[in-house]
Amino acid sequence: MACTCVVGLQWGDEAKGKIVDLLTAHHHVVVRYNGGANAGHTVVKNGRTYKLSLIPTGILSPPLQAVIGNGLVVNPVRFLEEVETLRAAGIHIDGNNLLLSDHAHVIFPYHMEEEKLGDEGSATAIGTTGRGIGPCYQDKVSRTNGIRVKELLHPAHLRERLRTIVPRKNAIFRALLPSAQQFSADALCEEYLGYT
Repeated sequence: MACTCVVGLQWGDEAKGKIVDLLTAHHHVVVRYNGGANAGHTVVKNGRTYKLSLIPTGILSPPLQAVIGNGLVVNPVRFLEEVETLRAAGIHIDGNNLLLSDHAHVIFPYHMEEEKLGDEGSATAIGTTGRGIGPCYQDKVSRTNGIRVKELLHPAHLRERLRTIVPRKNAIFRALLPSAQQFSADALCEEYLGYT
């Protein structure tokens, strides 16, 4: 099967989404393979403007199938907001034209806190979007703190994982800044189970 791959050469602001949108007429599936809901991209389609930050631009071109691949890190809140915004704009979205890999990793609020603490007061701050993408990737690579989308479907397992991860995160945050935000594993578990 022939495919086209659009790869960026720098961090963001390269018009990758625009290029992908221009190529959609020649494809059946558009797959986003890495990144997260960062600054995003604006696409004008049929005279309407759409702002996408996580969902592949292929969603705007039926009958294309849009896929959020396992290399992405996904904040369920932002994902659901983007789906609702697109639906409100008249874009049909269902389980046939938008697929989310169950192997994608999940961004939690503690990832955003970790990113904020990493940039705060640092002479080498990198100026992130503050959306927790980098820390979530760190957890993915560490293999001990990463949580995948499929784990949200198993409440007891998710609770157990968060009860291991969250105290570790809280201790690190307190060490970095005594007034840093602290998180409850059980509260996060309940919140994230509500997104499934």
